[in-house]
Amino acid sequence: MNTLNGKKVLIITSNTGIERDELLEPLKALQAMGAAVTHATIKGGEAQTFVQDTEKDISVTSKTQLAGLSAADFDALLIPGGTVNADTLRQDKDAQRLVKEFADSGKIIAAICHGPWLLINAGVVEGKTLTSYPSVSQDLMNAKAANWVDQEVKVCSANGWTLITSRTPDDLPAFNEAIGNALQGV
Repeated sequence: MNTLNGKKVLIITSNTGIERDELLEPLKALQAMGAAVTHATIKGGEAQTFVQDTEKDISVTSKTQLAGLSAADFDALLIPGGTVNADTLRQDKDAQRLVKEFADSGKIIAAICHGPWLLINAGVVEGKTLTSYPSVSQDLMNAKAANWVDQEVKVCSANGWTLITSRTPDDLPAFNEAIGNALQGV
């Protein structure tokens, strides 16, 4: 099922606190569809995953660090959740820059769970309809997101770029499918 041959996806995370399934399941699903996937972290190197934000799980090695990466080299950006991961990413200037570049270039951005926090700090949620982990909903509404919805996946193509969001690891099958479908259209 190599429907995404030639498509390039950038997954960005911090170096710790990443929700394991929200990183690894989309990575594997996109690779199975034929996409070239690059995992980049703030510092590069090892990244610690967690299960349900509390238990350390496996470490994965990222291919590169965020500094120096450009949206011009990718078709889509994926932001996994995990509260520590998302809180760290939203404060990182390179992560914010990349989100803004993807949005300004009209590219696909996908975020799950607490990942939309980075979208808020990058200033790109205004006018969008999206979903997230429920505790992030008020932050999104305060950041002038057009509408927060409680559904497994929301695809919004307002403001010249496509945003795909989901709530939790339970939504990963729908999230992965939506990303694949969006990438087939570019």
